Amino acid sequence: MIHLIMILTALTVASLLRCCWSETQDSWRIRWRQTLFVFLFPPLLIVTTLIALLCMGPQGRMGGLQAGWFSYVLALGCVVSFIILCIKLMWQGWQSVKSARNCSLIEVAGRQVRLLETEALFAGQIGFWQPELVLSKGLLQTLSPDSIETVIAHEQGHYHYRDTFWFFWLGWLRSCTAWLPKTDALWQELLVLRELRADAHAALQVDPLLLAESLVLVVSSSPLSSEIFCAALGSKDVDRLEQRINALISQSEPIPETQSQSWIYLLLAFLPLVSVAFHS
Repeated sequence: MIHLIMILTALTVASLLRCCWSETQDSWRIRWRQTLFVFLFPPLLIVTTLIALLCMGPQGRMGGLQAGWFSYVLALGCVVSFIILCIKLMWQGWQSVKSARNCSLIEVAGRQVRLLETEALFAGQIGFWQPELVLSKGLLQTLSPDSIETVIAHEQGHYHYRDTFWFFWLGWLRSCTAWLPKTDALWQELLVLRELRADAHAALQVDPLLLAESLVLVVSSSPLSSEIFCAALGSKDVDRLEQRINALISQSEPIPETQSQSWIYLLLAFLPLVSVAFHS
């Protein structure tokens, strides 16, 4: 019974936190921190609760209430399904990396890039911690050398922030808890902020207006759709594109790295693990 109460409490807190979130017109810095926290905290709370139940086992007592097999089996089933989903996503990501490495290696603007044999306009980082830059033949044939430099600068922003690695894990949490309220809306907001951050990083090195022009040319022609292990320049979301263009035109300040104090509040998601000490 006590374990079932813990699960229901975690689900209630997670759902209420998600329901309280709404899009704001604050600065990118505040939006990034708020969105990341609301996106991460609920699934982390649920996962740590499940792990705590597995550590306590199906027998024993806590707070005068008896543990049981039902909640233990439920927690075990959820954790196993999360692991299977992670393996599936890793396999899909590895297949994407293999496909990228099958592309020929060329030098563009002094950088080693993979050439994608397609007439579509595409530029993206594909991989995990050490992604590779992939440019399409159509992009190289269509854009001017200056425009290509802006594209590469944008993708270097994704590389700098290790977006493909971190968004793989964020995408895994998204898949595990897609049933939570506003999961998709939060995911889309994170993607917007990810691109704005990369745009801002590029705008420090190249002409932001030229980057905006390149963005408009590429946006409707991306041949890849995954946003978990591929950080591509283009996006077919019109609202997302409009935000990026407006930010580049206004030359907004770059979004900084998430500061260390932003992670302190996430530690509250690990409180269920403390309950293991009170289980007997």
